[in-house]
Amino acid sequence: MAVVAMVLAGCQREVVVTPAAAPTPAPTVVAVPGPAGPTGATGGTGAMGGTGATGVTGATGDTGSTGNTGNTGSTGYTGATGATGATGTTGATGDTGSTGQRGKTGDTVVIVPATPAR
Repeated sequence: MAVVAMVLAGCQREVVVTPAAAPTPAPTVVAVPGPAGPTGATGGTGAMGGTGATGVTGATGDTGSTGNTGNTGSTGYTGATGATGATGTTGATGDTGSTGQRGKTGDTVVIVPATPAR
């Protein structure tokens, strides 16, 4: 096919377009009035209409009043006795006392050695 297309591309022809024929208009109908005919029969009852759409939701009501305060609760139990505290640290050493008064001079005691018995 590719070879054929190449051959045809070498010799181009002019394209002649012939316009289509104009469409024929539809025949015109002419109404001629005549005497009125008898009244037609009454038509059948129409079908029942469909159900109407659902109404809009009503507005939300007012908030109720606040309730009463509850009763006071009973007194709780006494807690357990706490653990004994740790022993305190040793206190600081006290100040040194003042110097005492000087002693009185006593009597001089002379010790005489005993003489051996003769």
